[in-house]
Amino acid sequence: MPSLGPCGDPQRDGLLSSQAPSRLRMNPVPPRGNGPQPATPPRTVWDVRDVAPGGPETRQPRARWPRRLKTALMGFRATCPSFSTIYFLFIIFVVSTIFHCHQRLALVPTPWAYSGRVVLLPRYLPRGGVFTINSKGRLGNQMGEYATLYALAKMNGRPAFIPAEMHSTLAPIFRITLPVLHGTTASSIPWQNYHLNDWMEEEYRHIPGEYVRLTGYPCSWTFYHHLRDEILREFTLHDHVREEAQKFLRGLQVNGRQPGTFVGVHVRRGDYVQVMPNVWKGVLADRGYLRQALDWFRARYHAPLFVITSDDMSWCRQNINGSLRDVVFAGNGLQGSPTRDFALLTQCNHSIITVGTFGIWAAYLAGGATVYLANFTLPDSPLQWIFKPQAAFLPEWVGIAADLGQARENGL
Repeated sequence: MPSLGPCGDPQRDGLLSSQAPSRLRMNPVPPRGNGPQPATPPRTVWDVRDVAPGGPETRQPRARWPRRLKTALMGFRATCPSFSTIYFLFIIFVVSTIFHCHQRLALVPTPWAYSGRVVLLPRYLPRGGVFTINSKGRLGNQMGEYATLYALAKMNGRPAFIPAEMHSTLAPIFRITLPVLHGTTASSIPWQNYHLNDWMEEEYRHIPGEYVRLTGYPCSWTFYHHLRDEILREFTLHDHVREEAQKFLRGLQVNGRQPGTFVGVHVRRGDYVQVMPNVWKGVLADRGYLRQALDWFRARYHAPLFVITSDDMSWCRQNINGSLRDVVFAGNGLQGSPTRDFALLTQCNHSIITVGTFGIWAAYLAGGATVYLANFTLPDSPLQWIFKPQAAFLPEWVGIAADLGQARENGL
């Protein structure tokens, strides 16, 4: 027989037993031996085992995988942005990317006002024709070509575009602004070549043709000197290039004192050592010319410092007298990069140059007084047909005639 509880009602006991699983139950305390056991306080919090899905205390089967997946998806939707928000952000990303690429790569209709723009397709070219120019030679030549294109395009009322090769040479040094023609685009245009002499001609004010490519090696102030301020802005050095040159100059001293006047000296030799006597029937700057040029500045300025740059520094160290301690050989007497040398020359107050467009442009940008090598070819030199000294050197510059004795001996 079943034992009766305090009330002696077996049905009530059975009812309580059948309802027990639905109530909060206390964890049973295992007996600790004989004798009375301490009372267990009633629980006031849930036990995790009572609510854990699939736990042994629930007496329920484990949740299947689809139910778990549904729960996870509902949680993801509760914490993530809505689909419309994601779609809107995606549209903003695509539009901004297209706009950025267009701004960086496509042609804008006012080419004089923008820097580093690349024309990818011919349809972006303005109607009415354009001017471009060949990209030949090294730094000095390409500066002359750029400045000539800039000036003649304005004079003829045409937009100007430079080849990609020219941009690669000049843009790392200067803040040039003319837009760039992509090589594929340039090759698909029916250009009309127009040859230029190395000096300005009246006919260049009215150049016919729609798509004109200027050719030659123009490097003459007669093309662009009336736009000097604009040309100087185009050839403004980037800050890091200028600061490197300025830092070098600030560290120089003359007899323990910082000089007040810097004179940049460029001695061009290189391939001219062979080309000048054998092709042009001329001479290069010798030690006599350089001595006269340095003395010209010593007589007019107090304690000037001469900064020597060259593509043949060993020759300079042997032929330029530094006993007065007012001569410094850039790069510790070693040949430096063209960019560093050019920046140094432009940051000096005055200039001494020999031959070549590199020195001419350095002096043009530096301003101040300039001494140059004059009359360095024989009268029958073929250079006279393509080079006019009066168009290359500014009228206010001072020329010191070269000693043509060696050229005459070679002519014999």
